[in-house]
Amino acid sequence: MSPVLPRERLIVAIANLLDGVRHVAVGASSPIPAAGAMLRRALAEAADAPRVRISILGSVAHNFFTNGSAELFDCAGQGRIDAFFLGGGQIDGEANINLVGIGDYPQTKVRWPGSFGSAYLYFVVPRVILFREEHSPRVFVEKVDFVSAPGTSPEGVHRTGGPHALLTGMGQFSFDRERRRFRLTSVHPGHTLESIKAATGFAFDHDPVAAMTADPDARVLALLRGRVLDELAETYPEFARGLSAELAA
Repeated sequence: MSPVLPRERLIVAIANLLDGVRHVAVGASSPIPAAGAMLRRALAEAADAPRVRISILGSVAHNFFTNGSAELFDCAGQGRIDAFFLGGGQIDGEANINLVGIGDYPQTKVRWPGSFGSAYLYFVVPRVILFREEHSPRVFVEKVDFVSAPGTSPEGVHRTGGPHALLTGMGQFSFDRERRRFRLTSVHPGHTLESIKAATGFAFDHDPVAAMTADPDARVLALLRGRVLDELAETYPEFARGLSAELAA
């Protein structure tokens, strides 16, 4: 069997973070989170566990919404979505995300697409997984230039949702909402605690010796490279072809 690819490791990590969810929603441009959700569904079915519902915006086969994001927001507000994924041009140590741009608003030097529904979903989805494959000081900053969605809220603010974990191309973090601080839980192969510190613009907690992200076993890899890759091709054909080509190389 081919060695585990870095992106496969991220997909498996996402599947593990989704353990126990009933309904996970995924944005239209999120192939790695979508693959992780599909893998979690496949693992649940293999274990005869309750089925995982997946809603991928823009998909025909993996989306029961008929009115796009409006139904997604309604479903989330009713407490019927357990997990969602958010990223950002900037993410800081308190899990604030910036989807607007760099610089003082409105005179931003770099303009990004905008916040859309990120603030709303961050407040109502209980397990929000922050995901950025790129791990660099320009993404992970001490303080975001613009808060599109706050990681935490003042005492007394009703909030059922918020950050659960941060997954990057270098490692995985948990988030302590009371302390408003990330903790490194594992380092992906090929990286070190020191290299992650150098690539992160904010301080985070960690064990004296950081744990390494474990490789998936043969059963999980077989599901990922078979059923999941086939399912992924319907919504993300280019990504599926690219991953298949990497495996064949």
